[in-house]
Amino acid sequence: MDTELEDKSLAQLHELAGNAGIDGFRRLRRDELISKLSGSEAKTENKRDSGRSGNGSGGSSRRRRNRGGGDRSGSGSKGRERSSSKDSGGDDSDLSEITGELDVLPRGSGLIKADDGPEAGVYVSPAQIRRCQLRAGDKVSGPVRPARRGERRPSLVRVETVNGEPPQDDRAPAFDALTPIAPHRHIPLKAEKDDILARSVDLLAPLAFGQRVLVEAQPRSGRTSFLRALAMSIAHGTEDGTDVTVLLVDERPEEVTAWTREVPDVEIAAAPADLGAHEQVHIAERALSRVKRQAEAGEDVVIIVDSLTRLGAAYGDPGAVKPFFGTGRELEEESAGSVTVIATALWGSPGDQAVMDAVHTTENATIRLDSELAAAGVKPSLDVKSCAISGQEAVLNENEIDALRRLRAELGEMDAAPAAARLVELIGGSDNNEDLLAKL
Repeated sequence: MDTELEDKSLAQLHELAGNAGIDGFRRLRRDELISKLSGSEAKTENKRDSGRSGNGSGGSSRRRRNRGGGDRSGSGSKGRERSSSKDSGGDDSDLSEITGELDVLPRGSGLIKADDGPEAGVYVSPAQIRRCQLRAGDKVSGPVRPARRGERRPSLVRVETVNGEPPQDDRAPAFDALTPIAPHRHIPLKAEKDDILARSVDLLAPLAFGQRVLVEAQPRSGRTSFLRALAMSIAHGTEDGTDVTVLLVDERPEEVTAWTREVPDVEIAAAPADLGAHEQVHIAERALSRVKRQAEAGEDVVIIVDSLTRLGAAYGDPGAVKPFFGTGRELEEESAGSVTVIATALWGSPGDQAVMDAVHTTENATIRLDSELAAAGVKPSLDVKSCAISGQEAVLNENEIDALRRLRAELGEMDAAPAAARLVELIGGSDNNEDLLAKL
């Protein structure tokens, strides 16, 4: 095959095929496109045209020889090609392209949802899902044909890419088959000298990839402001940025808008209060499936859930949030990444304790926000004594651990408000946390 053609993108190949008059080119696989465009096959086709039509128009002859391309009924890999041909139908002008997230339905078929796609989604057949080993949360792209009479949705003609790559015959193991290990890689936060929130978290509950972080928050304790600032600090903590998804459950629609505008560098998965409980659960599970696929592909992804309490209410079962929260893990395999779950649990109202009980002991870091501190103007409103991390020996070195013990011992002798004020004072008197710990 022509090396220059292999280096071209699919869009460039489509443009060349259109200029060359190759019918059905959008329904061809990449290797078939390159074969059609290669010089040797083009010459063969031209000879056939000359023998069939002296005037060189070739319109009808192109349609006949396209049996090896558009219809493909006479080519190899008959099962796959017949499936694509049956799904495609119609003229190339009827086809469009889509890239979106796959939702696998109970009976084995699927729907691709995209912001610029049809609201009802694009249908994916069970055969395509089996053949390409597709999983819920995959980002799938390919050509789409319009719905036929009696069909509710347009249909995917062929899977072109899965998570940005051509479909693989032997896909990497699924998330649940990978090996969870203790978190040990520190998540760097973008913390300027005066960033009290990020520096406080880094001292009291240093984050690590793969943690399950429980944020216990009273009403009016500054939860939303805290989460927005934390999301931004995580997203910009590394040079390339850490992928952060924020799942908002049963939140007011205007708050969703505020999140989108104020934290534009993170992905917002919104299940707002104007949706029914079933749809809220569905959106939450889709978001979780997506981060699992990212971890399988080697990415370190953080999902911030606000809140587990409202998610439990949507499920109608507080215990249903436990496997959701438990998804957080560092993965041992070299080709895999991690999922860090930072989830709020509301407390102070009847019924809140059931969710707290469901996830209690499964977290490996705890952050508590106090409404009295927030009312007093303390920002962030962290209850210093209640913030903690387990397994800190794997995240911090011995000198850092010793210094933090001295810091906790000093703050532990104070009430909540003076302790928070003292922490702010210490942070303000140092350029960074390394300097602060070195002085203790």
